[in-house]
Amino acid sequence: MSPGPLAGIRILEVGHMLAGPYATMMLADLGAEVTKIEPPGGDISRQVSDAYFASLNRGKRSVRLDLNSADGRERLGALVAQSHALLVNLKPSAIRRLGLTYEDLKRWNERIVCVALTGFGMDAGDDPAFDYVVQASTGVASLTGDPDGPPTLPGYSSADNSSGLTAAIGLLAQIVSGRGGQVEVSLRDVMLSQLNYRASAYLNEGTEPRRLPNGAHSYYVPAQLFPTAEGHLALFVTHDGFWKSFAAEAGIEGFPTMAERAERREEVLAVVTRALAADTAVSWEARLRPSGVPAAAVRTLPEALEATPEMVVTAGGFRLVGGSIKVAGHEPDYRPPPRLGEHGGLTDGEEET
Repeated sequence: MSPGPLAGIRILEVGHMLAGPYATMMLADLGAEVTKIEPPGGDISRQVSDAYFASLNRGKRSVRLDLNSADGRERLGALVAQSHALLVNLKPSAIRRLGLTYEDLKRWNERIVCVALTGFGMDAGDDPAFDYVVQASTGVASLTGDPDGPPTLPGYSSADNSSGLTAAIGLLAQIVSGRGGQVEVSLRDVMLSQLNYRASAYLNEGTEPRRLPNGAHSYYVPAQLFPTAEGHLALFVTHDGFWKSFAAEAGIEGFPTMAERAERREEVLAVVTRALAADTAVSWEARLRPSGVPAAAVRTLPEALEATPEMVVTAGGFRLVGGSIKVAGHEPDYRPPPRLGEHGGLTDGEEET
């Protein structure tokens, strides 16, 4: 097996909880050497649970520094001099106060890439920007849920995870450019960007987004969750070929074009719902798979993990979901998450300043 595609790349991480640590963990899975710079008390996610911390920090090193002290900042500078990038996930005022911008750190290394991952941007203040707050403020929550019920949220941290992915791309793009510099990513901007076709419909056509029952797609029909004789089925018919195959299996006639199905949405949904009620979700999935129609029974997370054992890896004493990027010839080295200060920094007897 060859080393990872990011072997030899050294990345520093300063931050807490999810978005930043998720970004750097993905880079570590691809072979980068990631050093987590932790405050004297450690990343606050250590207080959540060991399993939570492991899910975001496997394969990293941990150096314990007090960046509020001159000595801590000097020691950080020495690490910056030997690194390719620093990703920081803190409030804008903290990033500036601790000297974690490119302007502050270029004296140590002019080619350092500094990524600031914040809630609303470096110049937008320190308003709280936790995942659910951002989903609410960007319109995501208003688009999620049943139209007759309250707005709701996905069952995982979609804003944090999406922003981590975006930050990793920005970091790598600037490294590839061969230039040092400042990169900014905000949770707000990422979530607005991911509303792409919804936002475009409003900005260009004046179509105000609205929630549809069962998570229905705003363009494709039928494309939503449907009840069956047992369980729910996700059916995603995006073109007329899929409809032809589905209709043949379900015994449905008519509605041959997407334009007609969109125009007669309620009628189509009623017909499909009646047809799907004749069998279970698992059975429909099996029946539709040979013809290539996109459909899946709604599973619980335990059921999904049991169905994909190849995605479960071991890192130290933890069983975790492995990396999602597969590189030919490279097998990630899933090492355990680091102990606080395992690779240097403050000793246990030193106090915070």
